[in-house]
Amino acid sequence: MNYWLMKAEPDDVGIDDLMRLPAQTVGWYGVRNYQARNFMRDDMAMGDLALFYHSGCAVPGIAGIVEICSAPYPDPTQFDPENKYFDPKSTPEVPRWQQVDVKFVRKTRFIPLSELRNLPALGSMRLLQRGNRLSITPVSEQEWHILEGLF
Repeated sequence: MNYWLMKAEPDDVGIDDLMRLPAQTVGWYGVRNYQARNFMRDDMAMGDLALFYHSGCAVPGIAGIVEICSAPYPDPTQFDPENKYFDPKSTPEVPRWQQVDVKFVRKTRFIPLSELRNLPALGSMRLLQRGNRLSITPVSEQEWHILEGLF
């Protein structure tokens, strides 16, 4: 099993929104970074767990846990000219962008980024590295277990 951190803007889809969705499942759409896409496409597997991270808000942080519950498939937002994630260079025949479905596992105690930064044991966590802006990053098994102890 692999572990991940997946960033979402809570104004778009937050952990509470996911809890209210049918089957508590949502497609992880809108990823427009090749490295993050490649993580989804090449490395994620059904059953992997991910930290649901609220980003792009006043207080970013970990809000819950989700499970990867589908294989990667083309992100439909790339084909919709009315969608903010539209990509005119992507076609249904040769899609550029992928998504996976995630299923709600549980809400956790909210752990703000500021608290994560103050934990020396997480010093090498990708999220905390200077200049990291990826919306999807791997989390080591050791980092995962440290974080589980905080929930």
